[in-house]
Amino acid sequence: MEKLVTLVPLFPLAGFLYITFFGKGFSKGFIGTLASSTILLSFIVSVLVFTTQMHGAHPAIVKVFDWITAGSFDIDFSFLVDPLSTIYLLFITGVGFLIHVYSTGYMHDDEGFNRFMAYLNLFVFFMLILVLGDSYVTMFVGWEGVGVCSFMLIGFWYKDMKNNDAAKKAFIVNRIGDLGLIIGMCLLFAYTGTLKFDDLFIGGSDASGIPGGVGTAIGISLFIGAMGKSAQIPLHTWLPDAMAGPTPVSALIHAATMVTAGIYMVARSSELYAYNEIASSVIVWAGILTSLLGATIALTQNDIKKVLAYSTVSQLGLMFVALGMGAYSTAVFHVITHAFFKALLFLGSGSVIHGMSGEQDIRRMGGLKKFMPVTHLTFLIGTIAISGVFPFAGFFSKDQIVAVAFEENKIVFILSLLVSACTAFYMFRLYFLTFHGKFRGTHDQEHHLHESPKSMTVPLMILAVLSVVGGFIGLPHAVGEQMGMHWHWLDHFLEDAVVMPSIHMSLSTEVLLMVIATIVALGSIAYAWTIYKKRGVLADEDKDMESSAQKLLYNKYWIDEIYDALIRKPVDRISHFLGKFIEPKIIDGIVEGTGSLTKNTGGIFRMLQSGSLSLYIFVFIIGLIAILLSL
Repeated sequence: MEKLVTLVPLFPLAGFLYITFFGKGFSKGFIGTLASSTILLSFIVSVLVFTTQMHGAHPAIVKVFDWITAGSFDIDFSFLVDPLSTIYLLFITGVGFLIHVYSTGYMHDDEGFNRFMAYLNLFVFFMLILVLGDSYVTMFVGWEGVGVCSFMLIGFWYKDMKNNDAAKKAFIVNRIGDLGLIIGMCLLFAYTGTLKFDDLFIGGSDASGIPGGVGTAIGISLFIGAMGKSAQIPLHTWLPDAMAGPTPVSALIHAATMVTAGIYMVARSSELYAYNEIASSVIVWAGILTSLLGATIALTQNDIKKVLAYSTVSQLGLMFVALGMGAYSTAVFHVITHAFFKALLFLGSGSVIHGMSGEQDIRRMGGLKKFMPVTHLTFLIGTIAISGVFPFAGFFSKDQIVAVAFEENKIVFILSLLVSACTAFYMFRLYFLTFHGKFRGTHDQEHHLHESPKSMTVPLMILAVLSVVGGFIGLPHAVGEQMGMHWHWLDHFLEDAVVMPSIHMSLSTEVLLMVIATIVALGSIAYAWTIYKKRGVLADEDKDMESSAQKLLYNKYWIDEIYDALIRKPVDRISHFLGKFIEPKIIDGIVEGTGSLTKNTGGIFRMLQSGSLSLYIFVFIIGLIAILLSL
């Protein structure tokens, strides 16, 4: 059964190749169906492979072909089938399929429809390679592949230079992170002699045997790669700008694929990080600071997609908090629930933008619930889920992170509660300004307001259901035991794939934390309701912002401007100096001087070639005499 896993990435690759080379003469309906069907087939096979792991099958290595052999370095192109990879397969292909179906409606009128669907197929193919690879090298192929695809999808509407700039920014920032990942891989190979996961972590060499200094260097280097891919400070700035791409791209990148790659890589390397307190601490503090930064910035953003983008940055930070504290399965749990409700929210925002004829500013919306009832209800479910309200999916996964923080670090626990409060507030701010009150757009926009087609609303409904029930795969341990369930299902499923935390909490403590988290969420929701629903306060116009704190958050702490002042402008000045002085006067001078010297020297020696035979005989005789005299 495990050998079927080779079909999972093969289907989307086949879809990409067919659409690229033979799709020109076919209708958009056929191309959309073909692209979506390839992902559906991958999902079906993923379910079959997943069931083998769920029924206790041992991890398996499925060799695809011989790949790299150079001295002691021997890497096959193989897939690792285990609980961690198969759980990722399910939500990548499942949510990916829904996004493909949604795209057939959202992008139907776009002239680049075929190209877009081909790119989506290729993106999913590389993400599947990333999570299936049995080594860091094979994983890196998928890692770089999703980077290239994100570049093409973010800059899909390339006629607008702003979109091209956003695509280049994402590509360059991720290359910085990738350098760290490559350094970590080189260090790991230099010390252990292998980059295969089964040799390193699965019944192979003991990762705890790596010396502390080396392990710290490896752990931090690998994490730098995760910082780029999963948008952690200081490499987070590309993710909000990625909103330049079509909304389905935002959902695909932000929910179930690219940004979760860093979480996957650290979870896969759990045995390495479990014995390295310094690297783990770096992950915790980078995660909580990123989470707090993203949540506070989202409080003042007025672009519907930018709010969700900074929300993704914040939620990813919470996942890294769990990873750094050794709760690897908890991080994966939040990855899964986040895939459901964040895909729902992004696709819901796309439905709003579609109904609003391209408008993305929530200050120009309002009262949309009567025009778009399905979008409204599903968006509300996603908003409740991400806010962490019982019994929606986000409550269980986020509560588990908060509980781990409570046990491990009280400061991080308090900060995580603050992040949760901000999350509930800015999401319901977004919800109330978009769907309640009076319509604030133009008369022409109001005239064209309509619910999205079923190709867009049906995926919303499915994701809404998953956002409600998805959390039940991870009932709190103490609560589950009281219900006669001796295992947190996801923890039990992943226990052979990642290191499990040694945290045991009493029922009273767990219930108390759940109550606190619920009070924090409901309190923030009530505050948002009071301001934006009851009082009808609107978001400030950019020019009307008077508070320094408000300006600070709205301008995203001026981080891009700081990077611009400290990095881009100095590099530009150095480049200008090199281009104006060093290049023409020194480099060109050396090159041109060498040519002139050669030319002039040749001119001198040319004088010896007079063409006079008598002169040649005279010189020959003089030379011969000189030789004879020297003997």
